[in-house]
Amino acid sequence: MAHAANTLTLVGDIGGTNTRIALARGTAVLPETVRRYANADFPGLETVLRRFIADQGDVDPAAACIAVAGPVRDGRAALTNLDWTIDEATLARAARAETVAILNDLQAQGHALGHIAADRIRAIVPAPPAPDDASQLVIGVGTGFNAAPVFETPGGRFVPPSESGHVNLPVRDAADMRLCNWVSTAHGFPAVEDVLSGRGLERIYAWLSHEEGEPGEARAADIMAEVARGGDSRARRAAAVMARFLGTVAGNLALIQLPFGGIWLVGGVARALAPYLVEFGFVNAFRDKGRFSGFMANFGISVIEDDFAALTGSAAYLDAMLRRNRGLI
Repeated sequence: MAHAANTLTLVGDIGGTNTRIALARGTAVLPETVRRYANADFPGLETVLRRFIADQGDVDPAAACIAVAGPVRDGRAALTNLDWTIDEATLARAARAETVAILNDLQAQGHALGHIAADRIRAIVPAPPAPDDASQLVIGVGTGFNAAPVFETPGGRFVPPSESGHVNLPVRDAADMRLCNWVSTAHGFPAVEDVLSGRGLERIYAWLSHEEGEPGEARAADIMAEVARGGDSRARRAAAVMARFLGTVAGNLALIQLPFGGIWLVGGVARALAPYLVEFGFVNAFRDKGRFSGFMANFGISVIEDDFAALTGSAAYLDAMLRRNRGLI
């Protein structure tokens, strides 16, 4: 297929396992152009982008923006769960784009808010009324964990980066401490991401097996498949432990950021847990904040069930950047 030069933008979402690339027109991602590549098949992002550009008829995009699962500083990204290093010069060269940007993946998710179709959003806690400029919060649970606040400012939307998945996991009782001690044998006292992630669910399941005197392991996808079938009770207990920890951590982040405009859970693990969050105690854990428990009702919570939300957010970020560059905003 052929695309006119400098009429479209290139957007990407680099996770720990896969990279998704697509073309966008304005804030709209063109679904027929979305491609998924296994990271293990490529030595770095540049070769992925060259493959995509060739697959799209040697397209020449006007701008490019990628979202990466790792910290970004001064136009350079080091992925937390992938041995790739990416910078703006490499992106510009590989994409042949005049304007480029690199975002943390949760920043991209924040820029997607307001551009996600209503049928891709699952409400967990109804949102109370809030002004249009109220702060929001995105929390990602997938291969890793992270969160980012979303602020509406006179100069446009601002989504600062963070690495929230690497703070210490909160402990509420003796069972939590036993889990932490069990996980710590490999990495030291666990960070949030060591439990709230796909690998974290596998660790919880293995820990429960150890606790129950029946050592066993299972992949995260198999654990959630058992939960969906209503089968293995240990799988359900593991998912319930994760849901409770997620509620506690989300509640802590809500008190830090005060996202009266809503909390949005994103990522593959969050989507898999979504149908069971209320049943497994997520909301109760979220609101279990002592004398501030009633205050927690100020925050609506939803799950974004759109696997390409980070692509949409990257497109929205680029669209705003290009309009600013042209003096349109």
